[in-house]
Amino acid sequence: MVKVQVSTDELVAGRYRLLEGVHHEEGREGWHGQDVESERPVTLTRSRLPAHLHEEAELRTAVRITRESEALGLVCPGRVSVVVDVVEDKDFLWTVTARPEGVPLSALLGHGPVDYVRAARIGLGVLDVLGAAHQEGITHGDLSPGQVWVEERGGVTVAGFGLMGASASPRVTAPSYASPEQARGEGGGPATDLWALGAIMYEMVEGRPAIRDRGGLEATFRAVERLPIRAPLSAGPLGPAIQGLLRRDPVERVPESVVREALTRILKAELDEDSMPTETLPIFRDLDAPPARRVWGKVPLSRPVLLGGALAVTVVCFAGLTAAGGLSERGTSASGPAPSPRVSATPSPTPSASPSSTVAQQAPSTSPSPSSSSSTSASPSPSHTLTEDPPTGFFRYTAPQGFSVELPKGWKPVRTESSADGSYRVTLGASGDPRTLVVTYSTQLTSDPVAVWREVDTSLRGDSIAYERLGDIRAVTYQGYKGADMEWLSTNDGVRERTFGRGYLIGDHEGFSLRWTTPAADWDTTADRAALTTFLRTFKGGSQ
Repeated sequence: MVKVQVSTDELVAGRYRLLEGVHHEEGREGWHGQDVESERPVTLTRSRLPAHLHEEAELRTAVRITRESEALGLVCPGRVSVVVDVVEDKDFLWTVTARPEGVPLSALLGHGPVDYVRAARIGLGVLDVLGAAHQEGITHGDLSPGQVWVEERGGVTVAGFGLMGASASPRVTAPSYASPEQARGEGGGPATDLWALGAIMYEMVEGRPAIRDRGGLEATFRAVERLPIRAPLSAGPLGPAIQGLLRRDPVERVPESVVREALTRILKAELDEDSMPTETLPIFRDLDAPPARRVWGKVPLSRPVLLGGALAVTVVCFAGLTAAGGLSERGTSASGPAPSPRVSATPSPTPSASPSSTVAQQAPSTSPSPSSSSSTSASPSPSHTLTEDPPTGFFRYTAPQGFSVELPKGWKPVRTESSADGSYRVTLGASGDPRTLVVTYSTQLTSDPVAVWREVDTSLRGDSIAYERLGDIRAVTYQGYKGADMEWLSTNDGVRERTFGRGYLIGDHEGFSLRWTTPAADWDTTADRAALTTFLRTFKGGSQ
């Protein structure tokens, strides 16, 4: 290992060219680069040197880091970034690895929170690597989102072994992910890695760190050691596991085996529902913003991408880690009868309606084919009259939450979620039926339903679902209340789906949303048109 000084326009150690920055954390930066000798792509990470590495012989540091990563690479092939070179640069250490697949989790989190199923999938992948390391007597000690690489199809690679380990030296990189014992200068062990995993999963589902960086090591360490952590609101069944990992006393932290069982149970629950339509999973956004920021939205998730090989682990029930639930700030909505087939993706204007005439006037006014993008159309006529109550094949369902709606016979709640502020979301459907109706009640909505849908639209454009909005976001009046509609196409498990969302306010920041999702090819069928018309005509919110 040689000492060098490097700027971004020079070669690191005369061999590695920096090409593109990929992540930045306190005390650590990462780049995509190239080995100019072999012309192979590499990733270079420059980390601030902790005290124990300052005191350690340079050659010994290089050998220990490379050997640790090589040993773990044999135990977890393809899941550990194996270090191929180590270079010292003043107070920093460069580690060079083959370029991992995917992107750093820190970059993914820059686009906002992820749903709890994907968080469980990523968390389980990281836990697999940590568990293997701990069995080999190796502690990471420096885990953060910048050290976790996530592939498009769900694989996880962990980098950064060897910088801290179980050393008692204060951690000098990404301090907001340090455990309380590290913040106190007591060193680390396997429990330290579990705390970091909990902090990472917390940030994934909440969209903000459990402890924010305070702009300096000491200030951040004081926050880690002393400040209470707000309970996660959007973690759903992940909540107890995250809180168990973030117990300040390392002795009380939930063991690896229990966390594994909880995460695997969540993923298996999704797999067991494979015959059901894709669920919309909860996401809270901007939790530090004023409460009137909750939005309606949808992030359809492909189960093969989410589950991958995670279910190789035996599933064991652990009631204490699966009892809690959470509700999304991006709850979803849908509704609206279908209009005439093969027409415009740009709906005709929807006029305001009085409470007595909302059904015909508030329905979506066009029905594009799955591939259509521009043409014009006329308003549809409902498949049922307003007086048919209930139509043949439907029954009146009254939910425990208080709302009621007429559903196709055989339908029932297939998922129910709630949060402490009284918000809830209920997904209704039937086994073998690819359609769903999602009812969401929220207590922290903005006063402009159109603006709410605009935020959803922006969010969905960043998801890998082949999202395509159909037409404009439209202001409507529904049951005498101010609302808005948005319609879109997305792809789930290779099936093109069409969703119509309607949200409406019943108070200053209180409201409902309905989301109807069906295969796009079936949108104009008589059965689907009858279902949508009936949902809109008969829905009654519990607080109305």
